[in-house]
Amino acid sequence: MKLVIFGLTVSSSWGNGHATVWRALLAALHERHHRIVFFEADVPYYAEHRDLREPEFAALHLYSSWESVVERANLELADADVAVISSYCPHARQAAQIVLSSEARVRVFYDLDTPVTLNQSLTDRWPAYLPPNGLGDFDLVLSFTGGPALQELRNRLGARRVSPLYGSVDPTLYRPVASAAKYRCDLSYLGTYAADRQHALERLFVDAAQLLPMSRFLLGGSLYPPWFPWKPNIWHVSHVSPEEHPRFYCSSKATLNVTRGVMAEMGYCPSGRLFEAAACGTLILSDDWGGMDQFFAPGGEILIVKDADEVVEALSLSEAERSRIAKTARERALEYHTGSNRACEFERCISEVI
Repeated sequence: MKLVIFGLTVSSSWGNGHATVWRALLAALHERHHRIVFFEADVPYYAEHRDLREPEFAALHLYSSWESVVERANLELADADVAVISSYCPHARQAAQIVLSSEARVRVFYDLDTPVTLNQSLTDRWPAYLPPNGLGDFDLVLSFTGGPALQELRNRLGARRVSPLYGSVDPTLYRPVASAAKYRCDLSYLGTYAADRQHALERLFVDAAQLLPMSRFLLGGSLYPPWFPWKPNIWHVSHVSPEEHPRFYCSSKATLNVTRGVMAEMGYCPSGRLFEAAACGTLILSDDWGGMDQFFAPGGEILIVKDADEVVEALSLSEAERSRIAKTARERALEYHTGSNRACEFERCISEVI
């Protein structure tokens, strides 16, 4: 099939979680002989931190304005089998107009931020990336969040056919590697700053660092404010590029996953970071949310922590026990959560529509 996609970004992983999600999925679809065209607005903050300029798995069109690219977009859509628009695409509404009037066999909206979308749709902050009349004109709505969110997309936004399409990992890129001195730590956390994640991050990461002053804690991610409550034993790396992720994870005794508040409330919302860290063979500590056991078994493949004391307890496990849990998580990720798994699920969803 030929896929034409209008997304936030695939070229830069700085300050967003979309890029690595797209890369794992699209690389697998390319391996399965699909042809992919990706349209991305060329904005300064991604251009300054671009870490994938010429993807092998897709023809990437970076554009400065919608007017400059709409003709090319229409040409690509003319023979497209599947057209996809994603959440937070800067020109989603303009793209929806030409996608929904195109001859593409399947018109898809892929919401990578479903809880945020649903939450905003109940307020006067209707998401700028949603058509004014909702999602009822699309043949298929894919959601990065499963569980109750799928019915809510039908009820609130008029989606006719909905299916989950979770994050995944490319195991050729994320795998156990040698540790690096600059990333070596007892507990790491990798994620962009988010206000609705801050309270949980302080409770599980910052407070644990205060309880373990002789241990090293490493936070990787951008946009952290000056008032962040740093501790003497917390180190910060402002951006960790995807090619460095395996060394980042493999240099940690354990890594922490913290979920944004609105997503944790809805559940069934595995971050791509969960699968990536698991594929690297690193012990994962995570906050809890509904549906976690659909992805990793709490206690056997991932450790759920509710406060700093439980983080300290997890870090006191023997190396053998940490390795055992991490190994089972890696096996689970490689069997069920790879880009190839998701590519097959994507194909199935498209076939059902056709």
